[in-house]
Amino acid sequence: MNIGIKAFVGLVGCIGASMVAGFSAHAEGASIKLYALDCGEIEMLDLGLFSREGKYDGQKNSAVDTCFLIRHPDGDMLWDTGLPEGLNALPEGLINGPFHIKVPVKLTDQLQELGMTPADIEILSISHSHFDHVGNAGLFARAKFVVNANEYDHMFRDEARADEQTFASYKALENAKTVKITDRYDVFGDGSVEIIPTPGHTPGHSSLLVRLPNSGAVLLTGDMYHLTRARELRTVPRFNTDPEQTLVSMDVFEDLAEIESARVVIQHEKADFQDFPKFPEYLD
Repeated sequence: MNIGIKAFVGLVGCIGASMVAGFSAHAEGASIKLYALDCGEIEMLDLGLFSREGKYDGQKNSAVDTCFLIRHPDGDMLWDTGLPEGLNALPEGLINGPFHIKVPVKLTDQLQELGMTPADIEILSISHSHFDHVGNAGLFARAKFVVNANEYDHMFRDEARADEQTFASYKALENAKTVKITDRYDVFGDGSVEIIPTPGHTPGHSSLLVRLPNSGAVLLTGDMYHLTRARELRTVPRFNTDPEQTLVSMDVFEDLAEIESARVVIQHEKADFQDFPKFPEYLD
């Protein structure tokens, strides 16, 4: 995987340019919509966990948990599923280790505003399998599950199964129609939505590139970064599975952002969520 990433850094320019050209021709007049969904709130009670270099020791942070819906002429895709919506029944939320988590609005209620149910999602993909990104994944087991092969192995390993609470939220995906990917993946075959391998936070962590006809390219971080400061300082969380691989993935991510002139959306950054069109409005 490391070799593939380093090769990708050198190739991303010509690949990105050709994909943009192909997408522009295909998508003229196409209706592609990108929605930001409120999938929870997270008070980070010990921000020191997010820097092995000690940059945030003694600090706290208020974060959001964002999911994204892509409505494409060829199908509806959900990227990440947030915190379990069952937490909506606990107005004060709960403490989960170093996090105070809440779900003020259910993911399914937001879909309902668009006249949708979980069964209407044709494609499910996740940045990675941490609890705040797969909390409702089991609701979408009828969708085609597109996932990095290394992440699939990570989320169904024995240690993950032993975490009964988190595993219960996505175990139904083990029986889903699954597409395991190992490289960049063009979801709809037209260059409009690409899953980008950015491992290091977890073994198969991914980011998402969405090229919109009017708004241009949007690059969703997953947990490549948790904070705007993390992007500026290149800090690596203490709990990343591979710190060195994380730094390589940061280079890949930033090269792609520059080539695409992309709007970078840090999925846990409150300001980025607030700058997005308020649901049910969208980018197109």
